Amino acid sequence: MDWEQIRNEWETTKITLKDLAAKHEVKLGTLKSRKSREKWSRDPTKKDATKTDKVATQKQLNETKKKERYEPIVEGEELTDKQRLFCIYYIKYFNATKAYQKAYECAYSTAMVNGHGLLRNTKISAHIDQLKAEQTNELKLNVRDVLQKYIDIAFADITDYVTFGRREIAQKDSDTGELLTNENGEPMMDYVSYVDFVDSEKVDGTILTEVKQGREGISVKLADKMKALDMLTKYFDLLSENNQRRLKDEKLKMDIKKAEAEVEKLSDSQGDGLVEIVITRKGDNL
Repeated sequence: MDWEQIRNEWETTKITLKDLAAKHEVKLGTLKSRKSREKWSRDPTKKDATKTDKVATQKQLNETKKKERYEPIVEGEELTDKQRLFCIYYIKYFNATKAYQKAYECAYSTAMVNGHGLLRNTKISAHIDQLKAEQTNELKLNVRDVLQKYIDIAFADITDYVTFGRREIAQKDSDTGELLTNENGEPMMDYVSYVDFVDSEKVDGTILTEVKQGREGISVKLADKMKALDMLTKYFDLLSENNQRRLKDEKLKMDIKKAEAEVEKLSDSQGDGLVEIVITRKGDNL
């Protein structure tokens, strides 16, 4: 789609936006948005000029706008506000064309050419490197911090997020809702199971992958413990002695649970039949 041609046709003729949209098979809303954003205009003082003169004038205007949009950097000079803005957008998108288009509010074709030109400048490149370093320091994403997050996931305890058990409550009449009492006038008590969630402000929500309320109640899902254990195993030498010991213990617990699940699965597949396990020593005859 040649937007320069479409713009030039509108500015140098009397065609309406509706007819222009139909001619080039463009949505009218898109055309109006382009006209407003790029500030298309018709010069009322030159309505009677020839089409050739208008085309030449428009080309001159386009060249002037391109010069205004592209601000080449001279080595040794400070960056302009738009050049600094380009650097900020580049850190966000890591796309020179998009960053230039955002900073200079220009056409895509202009940004595609000039964006990569800015990246080749040493001052622009140095400023981008500085922003990257500051961003890294703010996020503090180094190896040990990433490992610490895996440690938090691997050794997470469900009791840090919920409390559960059995509690004693007074019995009530199912019809009236009144408290039931025994022959001595004392409340009749009963034991019920309960699950209470810890307030969100008191827990590490970064290792929760899901909190939802369904027909059966509220459920909380922790991040994948097995994946975290596998990752820590790969970087075992980087862990402290205490975490190495905890990792071994946790892996052992998980292996036991896995073995128990396999036994239960085997038992279910055998039905009510007995499973005979024969253990022989080396040298014994079968």
